[in-house]
Amino acid sequence: MNFSWTDEQHAFRREVIKFAQGELNDDLIERDRNEQFFCEGWKKCAKFGIQGLPIPEEYGGGGADILTTVCALEALGYGCRDNGLIFSINAHMWSAEIPLLSFGTEEQKKQYLPRLVSGEWVGIHAMTEPGSGSDAYSLKTRAERKGDRYILNGSKTFITNAQLADMVIVFANLDPAKGPAGISAFIVEKGTPGFSISKKLHKMGLRTSPMAELAFTDCEVPAQNLLGKEGSGTAIFTASMEWERICILASHLGAMQRMLETSTSYATDRKQFGQPIGKFPAVAGKIAEMDIRLEASRLLLYKAAWLKSQGKHPLREAAIAKVFVSEACIKTAQDAIQIHGGYGYMTEFQIERELRDAISGTIYSGTTEVQKMIIAGLHGL
Repeated sequence: MNFSWTDEQHAFRREVIKFAQGELNDDLIERDRNEQFFCEGWKKCAKFGIQGLPIPEEYGGGGADILTTVCALEALGYGCRDNGLIFSINAHMWSAEIPLLSFGTEEQKKQYLPRLVSGEWVGIHAMTEPGSGSDAYSLKTRAERKGDRYILNGSKTFITNAQLADMVIVFANLDPAKGPAGISAFIVEKGTPGFSISKKLHKMGLRTSPMAELAFTDCEVPAQNLLGKEGSGTAIFTASMEWERICILASHLGAMQRMLETSTSYATDRKQFGQPIGKFPAVAGKIAEMDIRLEASRLLLYKAAWLKSQGKHPLREAAIAKVFVSEACIKTAQDAIQIHGGYGYMTEFQIERELRDAISGTIYSGTTEVQKMIIAGLHGL
């Protein structure tokens, strides 16, 4: 395994960082305070090619392999402090674009992917329900086939980008007697009668990424909007989660690198008791631990991405990376705050937000506890 970036990837990484630092950080404190999505930033990212990274060129994408995609998203996380914007982009890519690319008909791909890649449309998926969080396949949303249409009834919660969505991939049980095997996925466009956004949700972190509940009341969906085959919902969801658990945390690596550099600079410049605080073992030890966590996180995530690039299904490796990287990012944010002392706790230094944003990483895309269940299950437990 060779995890060294090529010259082309290094050059692309530099381009992403320059773009992100120059275009995506304006007025972030106010946007975070007001829970304001950065629409202009979304459009700029799409124009740069971020949303289309893993999508083939024939559908308007960049045709990048998964390692190059991880490289770019890590660079985006380093250059862009708007973790909410990055989270919204990741949700769009892994829960809408990849399912369409992997399971959609050629007609569906041509109809939706170019719009999603260009940033013209925002795509989401709707799996989680009020009563089915970690137990994802116990969902209550139902689908019924009537002639050339499916009728959807149910509700969804914790749906990222809900207020922005132009299309949503809805998971519903077509045959409850079959349990998870009865779950299917349906493409529902904005404005479809019976589909509505029912409640805006407010979060501790990632506040620039909108979230809401969805409702489906006798929502009629054309039969051609079935994604994949009837009963393939679990396969679609599992495939998208594999991509998501690898790629969505790539930006965490960039954020950890940024926090390490910021903390090192502060520890060098800030003097107490007649010397830089970085000379004190307690502070120097935190800097070293931040670097150790970053290096270990990179190796775990790169390995999972490499296995995926080799045509493997790295369920175990993705789960391990998800647990380690998400928790490492939280600890790094805590250390960064501690090194900065009282200033780290202040909004204007933009470090306390890193902690608020990082905490959700142990919850979305499968909680830490669920990832450990997956890992243990692979050992026969």
